[in-house]
Parts: sequence; C-alpha cells; structure tokens
Amino acid sequence: MAYRFLGNSGLKVSEITYGNWLTHGSQVENDVATACVKAALDAGITTFDTADVYANGAAEEVLGKAVAGERRESLEIFTKVYFPVGPKGPNDTGLSRKHIREGIDNSLRRLGTDYVDLYQAHRYDHETPLEETIAAFGDVVQQGKALYIGVSEWTADQLREAQSLARERGFSIVSNQPQYSALWRVIEAEVVPASRELGISQVVWSPLAQGVLTGKYVPGQPLPEGSRATDDKGGADMISRYMNDETLTRVQKLKPIADDLGLSMSQLAIAWVLANDNVAAALVGASRPEQIADNVKAAGVTLEADVLARIDEALGDIVEKDPAKTVSPEKRLV
Repeated sequence: MAYRFLGNSGLKVSEITYGNWLTHGSQVENDVATACVKAALDAGITTFDTADVYANGAAEEVLGKAVAGERRESLEIFTKVYFPVGPKGPNDTGLSRKHIREGIDNSLRRLGTDYVDLYQAHRYDHETPLEETIAAFGDVVQQGKALYIGVSEWTADQLREAQSLARERGFSIVSNQPQYSALWRVIEAEVVPASRELGISQVVWSPLAQGVLTGKYVPGQPLPEGSRATDDKGGADMISRYMNDETLTRVQKLKPIADDLGLSMSQLAIAWVLANDNVAAALVGASRPEQIADNVKAAGVTLEADVLARIDEALGDIVEKDPAKTVSPEKRLV
C-alpha cells in the first residue's frame, strides 16, 4: 500500500480507501461486510469512509463493529453529515449547528469511537448560512470529536469561501469528496485547480464508475447476476447513465490497454484517478473480500503519458467534463 498526505495537513491516508456506501447494512450481510473490512486491513488499507445516511446509520454501526479491537491509532475513520437520518424530522438534515452537533455525537456512538479523523459535509447546504456551518465544524474540531474537516461535491467557489472562513477560525478544509473516474471528469476544470490553490485534496468516489469500468458489462450480453446494475435498492439507478451500448463499447476498448500493462480493468481505472496528483485517495467498496485483493494492486502503479493518451482516445467523447455537473441540492432532502 502507498500513502498520501490529505490536503495541506500532516495526516497520511492509504491511497486505496475502503468505502461502505452501497454495501454495509444494505446490499450485503453483516458477516460478509466484516470479512471485506478484514480483507482491507490485511491488504494495508488503513483509511475507512462511511456516512451517517448510509443505510440510515447501519453502515456506521457495521464498520464500527468490524474494526473493534483494532489499534485505533492505526486507523483513519471518515464519516459525513448532511442528508436526512433517523426519523427524518425537520432538523434531521442539513448543516445547521444543531444537526452537526447531534450528527457527530450519533456517528461517534454508532462507530464506537471517541473521535473521527475526518468529518465531512456530505453536500453544500444552501439553506444554512455558511458562517454557521463553518463555526459548527470548528466547534467539533475544538472539542476533539473530529481531527480534520472535509466536504463532498462542493464547487470551486464554495471551497474558496469555506476555506477563508475556516482559516479565520484556526482550522482548514483539507479534503473534498467528489465523484471522479475516467468517465466522469467534471472536477478537472475548476474544482481541482481551486483545490490545489487552497491546500485541499480529493478523496474520490466511484473511480470504477459504479463498476462499469471493470468491463463486466458487455454490450448485447445479459447483466451479470448480482451486479450493481441488477440491484433494485439504489445501485441500478446510480449506474443507469452508463448502461448504453455506446458507453459500454468504448469501455471495452480499455481492455487491451490493461492487458498490455498486466493490470485488470479495475486496477487500470483506479490507477487512472490516482495519476491526478490532487487525488489523495480512491474510494473502493466491495461485496466480496476478493474484490479488495484485486483493487489494492492499483496502489503505486504509474501510468505514463502515452497510456493516459490511449485511454483518452479509447473513451473519446463519451467522457463527461462539464463543471456545472458539480452541484448540491438547492433544497434539503426530507
């Protein structure tokens, strides 16, 4: 495993980070989820990402139990706040001082820890003054309940304003968690340059484009049984934008590139996002422990310029690059 600094902080994270968004407490049984976490630890992954909204708190509970007994100082545990949780009352969502204060306490209880290494704003809250949100995050840091603060899917302008307010209060935003893959590059034009300027790293989700970049979805062939595209609990909705013949045909053109490098298509896709020096970590999930063993082999892989050019040529104009696609809901979800 290789490790990278998170933003301008002194915190190092494993460049392959384990995320439990669509698995723990939802798609897979708890014993399988625990086995996946143990496989991640065995592979050298030290960084684990979750959120209070995943399976309405169950994902945090599963992760907490899976790492119980591990040396806490050897782990970096990330979670998030914003989306509706609990009974979904009027203050069970957003980035108000009330919701952040209650959210961190509930997350710590479910995770079974006294602090998280990174506490992230899961989206931008247009209905709460940013000053209130940043002040509340500052309190969380001052109380020792989170060591660092990050955000997720924020625009370049939102990052700049938030960083200015945070520094006035004696702390910094160190990370942003956007969607990023060889197929989805909307952060490149604005968010990444702003982040470099501000000392913010990307912790990217969906580097495999919800599994499409593994190559397992072949045009004209039945969907693999048990795959995300067949999941009616949310996975199928997330992957639907890619499930067309043009995209799937283009993705298959990546296989010869991976073969030439002695990589699986999954490893190639993860190595591609890690080639961006503003990316601190690529989030990967798993529904089977053996998936972890494959994905971690992307750590430390260097893709030369000619390989990156071949990938661009293979994917062509199906790549999404519009920076306007980085958006947060205008209204809180309830």
